[in-house]
Amino acid sequence: MQRPLRGLYVVSDRTLIEARGLQLTEAVEQALSGGARIVQYRDKDSDSNRREHEASELLRLCKKSNAYLLINDDVALAKTIGAHGVHLGQGDAALAQARAQLSPAAIIGITCHADLALAQQAQQNGASYVAFGRFFPSQTKPEAPPAPIQVLSQAKAALSIPIVAIGGITPVNAPALLAAGADMLAVIHAIWGQDDIRQASAQFAELFRLPHET
Repeated sequence: MQRPLRGLYVVSDRTLIEARGLQLTEAVEQALSGGARIVQYRDKDSDSNRREHEASELLRLCKKSNAYLLINDDVALAKTIGAHGVHLGQGDAALAQARAQLSPAAIIGITCHADLALAQQAQQNGASYVAFGRFFPSQTKPEAPPAPIQVLSQAKAALSIPIVAIGGITPVNAPALLAAGADMLAVIHAIWGQDDIRQASAQFAELFRLPHET
């Protein structure tokens, strides 16, 4: 039986990780040991052999930690290595095509920005979860359009699938997102940009063990 989609969701960022003098695999292993439950491998590099090797290593680590590995925008890679699923943007491979290529149990997430109608359509088309954001100023994607926190509570009332919040999330502002209805917090800089990745992950993971008003 599939585990629920809930918890800290880390999105890989090679630049931030290497700036810390770390390899991708050791950084992700630290995040998992701190409590990350979902890892998204996001790498737009053209070196397909390296990407396949890295993704395979991350899958091994995720399975060891009872976590999920999702591949950003590359259904073929997800299928090749047997990843748990993919995350697609509005301009990426169509959800139906991804579902046809992957297993019925594959996790397929869809970026919906701040658009509840897009999320409702994604759910109707068989998405496993939807992602909204950015909610706060983002160092990774400063040009991303803002999303109001209220969209989370609206989505919680309108949808039956899990909800991801992304964009400038820190342990300080995260509780408001969880209280509004987020099931997962997708984090980049507040994990990989920190001196202690394991401890940074543990701070977020602890938030999911606390009660939140809804």
